[in-house]
Amino acid sequence: MGQFMTPAPLARFMASLLDCPQPAVSLLDAGAGVGSLLTAAVMGPCRRPHPPESITVTAYEIDATLIGSLREALRLCHAGCESACIRFSGEIRQKDFIEDAVRMRNGSLFEEAAPRAFTCAILNPPYRKIRADSPARRMLRQIGVETSNLYTAFMAAAVGLLEPSGELVAVTPRSFCNGPYFKGFRRFFLREMRLRRLHLFASREEAFREDQVLQETVVLHAVKTERKAERICVTSSDGPEDDFILSRDLPYEEVVRPEDAESFIRIAPDDLDRRIGLKMDRFPLSLGDLGLSVSTGRVVDFRSRAFLRRHPGPGTAPLIYPLHLRQGAVSWPDRGGRKPNAIAVAEETESLLSPKGHYVLVRRFSSKEEKRRIVAALYDPEALPDERVGFENHLNYFHRDGQGLDPALAKGLALFLSSTLVDAYFRQFNGHTQVNAADLRSLKYPTAEALRSLASRADGAWPAQAEIDRLIERELLPMKETEGDDPVAVRRRIEEALSVLASLGLPRAQLNERSALTLLALLDLPPDSPWQEAKSPLRGITPIMDYIARHYGKRYKPNTRETVRRQTVYPFLDAGLAVANPDDPGRPINSPKTVCRIESSALDALKTYGTEQWELRLAAYLASVETLRQRYARERKRARLPASLGGDVEVSLSPGGQNVLVKEIIERFAPCFTPGGRFLYVGDADNKFAYFDSEFLTALGVRLDEHGKMPDVIIYQADKNWLVLIEAVTSHGPVNPKRREDLQSLSGASTAGLVFVTAFLDRKAMTAYLSDIAWETEVWIADSPTHLIHFDGEKFLGPY
Repeated sequence: MGQFMTPAPLARFMASLLDCPQPAVSLLDAGAGVGSLLTAAVMGPCRRPHPPESITVTAYEIDATLIGSLREALRLCHAGCESACIRFSGEIRQKDFIEDAVRMRNGSLFEEAAPRAFTCAILNPPYRKIRADSPARRMLRQIGVETSNLYTAFMAAAVGLLEPSGELVAVTPRSFCNGPYFKGFRRFFLREMRLRRLHLFASREEAFREDQVLQETVVLHAVKTERKAERICVTSSDGPEDDFILSRDLPYEEVVRPEDAESFIRIAPDDLDRRIGLKMDRFPLSLGDLGLSVSTGRVVDFRSRAFLRRHPGPGTAPLIYPLHLRQGAVSWPDRGGRKPNAIAVAEETESLLSPKGHYVLVRRFSSKEEKRRIVAALYDPEALPDERVGFENHLNYFHRDGQGLDPALAKGLALFLSSTLVDAYFRQFNGHTQVNAADLRSLKYPTAEALRSLASRADGAWPAQAEIDRLIERELLPMKETEGDDPVAVRRRIEEALSVLASLGLPRAQLNERSALTLLALLDLPPDSPWQEAKSPLRGITPIMDYIARHYGKRYKPNTRETVRRQTVYPFLDAGLAVANPDDPGRPINSPKTVCRIESSALDALKTYGTEQWELRLAAYLASVETLRQRYARERKRARLPASLGGDVEVSLSPGGQNVLVKEIIERFAPCFTPGGRFLYVGDADNKFAYFDSEFLTALGVRLDEHGKMPDVIIYQADKNWLVLIEAVTSHGPVNPKRREDLQSLSGASTAGLVFVTAFLDRKAMTAYLSDIAWETEVWIADSPTHLIHFDGEKFLGPY
């Protein structure tokens, strides 16, 4: 049915965007699935200091296999609201949502009364194309909406059911932001709603990882109002559990341009993207102004199968597929491939062929592994024999009234489209793997004279990427950049750093922009310096983030430091790429004073990147990595903190940092408050796991996590069936409401009651975090070890 279930972290993130200030909240969830979204949306207001008086939920779901789970979700919502003194009612409507919504809008729904106006809607709509002659399309036209996919149809129908000032939060593919297929929907949506927040998940894989969805995904928050919006918050992260968030507050007109006839929604989450947009704005012409057109290749191979030939021969014309595009040119024929190389010239194929000439070709699709969205090449007729040519349907081709272009103009256009500048700009409004002809028409282009001049500067073989970008800057954008580093150089350097990390064999979790920028900061390598000038300064987390902001224009939220530490710096240390605290090997790894730098032999190898020596030096470095890890481990070995977990179980903790407090928890908290309890997990600043009874935790139904979500200590008290989750504040801060949810999510299917404890060394340490500590949790202070401080609730030291 086109439905992809909402992961819990994404559901919580989306629910957090809803304001719902009304005393009576009426919530719509269309395509509710098992109720993940509506549950998160209901439980959010329950935790507020001033919750609403009532919450009414209307959930649409037609998949009968999910109804039992959906009923259970509504039962849990009822219980949660009851405990917060909120009146709750919920209804499941096993009806076609679009049909029901149109009837409600038209005032013709007399049976089974349902709310005609909702204060808020939260949606993860189904994703499936709908045909132009389908009943859904005909019904949508009754309310003035024209769209080609269920996800935008659900959004449009939900908008129609919102009351004035009603809110919509939805997670969708980014594809509606551009392209001809969603133009009608964009016009409708932007007329009815005002965007407040756009959050882009930059990774195509993270938001719906379990379902292997490869779309770029966006979460939007919009309000139904006619008032002009002044500003919009645009944020970005790799996935819903990634705390490393880029954030910008932008004028509304930068995202939705009033003069844009296509109504594109441009998502530029950082200053680098903004400056790339400013550069592109300097090009004066549309494609039509140049007298050029771009079309989709006319040969659809499965429809022309009888005329396709594996090899060229008499009576055939070259047939060009995307696989023939290599290094800015057409490499034809491809004798070793599985695709045909030719098409028979016949009366039936005459309309599919183009006359001999110079054309610019652009792939219509890119794979998820490719760095570039736009892949362009020059079709040079001098290199191919025949008077006609066929372009397969997975290519776009630039032409003038169906004929070829003059050679210099064609080459200049191919170079322009191959630039990092154009590719980076294109990504701001194109959120999927497809490059439509309409998208290429929407770009601004240099003059014909400028394109010919560009071609004249690139004689001989197709230039390398860096040379193309330098030519674009010198020939087409001669004015000096006035603010910060060149955004094209920044983008190219980040791509180089990603390539380096992949060559070093870093895990996929570290092959992201955050890790690339961290590497560049540790190398003290700004965008315009060659790799040969890389250095190895000592840098802590905050200086790393300051360097990234200063040289690469990426300003992340301050609370992302822990993400950089745990998900980038620690893996660098594990890989032997970086060394921690070489100035003081005894300093605890999680000390605020911790610094690291690139390991010396890694630095020597990285300095050769981009030269002929790189492959050889890389291989030599990779061969030595394990030896280096062992050497640095010996240097860090020193006196450790012993602690007894009872019986014959002893652990050895690294010195300093949170482990001083962890030792106090083991030796003083546990005997007093969990006598006879069984230690299941003890964290360690250096090794992450000092003790880990994974089999017992799994048997209890606890979902294990190795990415920073585990508490510092877990104790199981069998006589009460309690899991006591203890957080030492120097690791993650206190058990605040978000941390409480994170720890709760670890419990998975466990039937054990959860007890949340925040531990501090002394009262002074506690006062800094007092306003953050979640209700229904406990606080233990090591210098008063026989006392607990209880935060609200009817129980003391017990699960809720």
